[in-house]
Amino acid sequence: MVGYILLIVIHEFFHLLGFRIFCHVPWKNVAYGVNLKMGVAYATADQLMDNKGIRKALLLPFWMTGVLPAVLALYFNDGVLLLLGAMLIGGAAGDFAMYKELKKFPDHAMVKDDPELPKLYVYPVE
Repeated sequence: MVGYILLIVIHEFFHLLGFRIFCHVPWKNVAYGVNLKMGVAYATADQLMDNKGIRKALLLPFWMTGVLPAVLALYFNDGVLLLLGAMLIGGAAGDFAMYKELKKFPDHAMVKDDPELPKLYVYPVE
């Protein structure tokens, strides 16, 4: 259970890192926390980001906290790590759902992350 909670925290950190690397959002413009009402951890940015960059930021945690631990678990024959990786892969379902919706828009469209809900607002750029 502790490993799962730790990986959730790291998962959200990788969203922040993705916002920084792929969307060039300054650290001062990102936020991270837990919404106890909804029972979820979150990472958000308070500025517009390009669609191509935010799609990368959405999937970065999947690779780093899901796939990488699962691959390492298979290599080291570690059942607990494999279970944690599998749980985090499944936990990225919401990220994949948002990614799928964002694929409908051009790469250069601008996206605003809702600071309170798992929702994105897309502003097409002409």
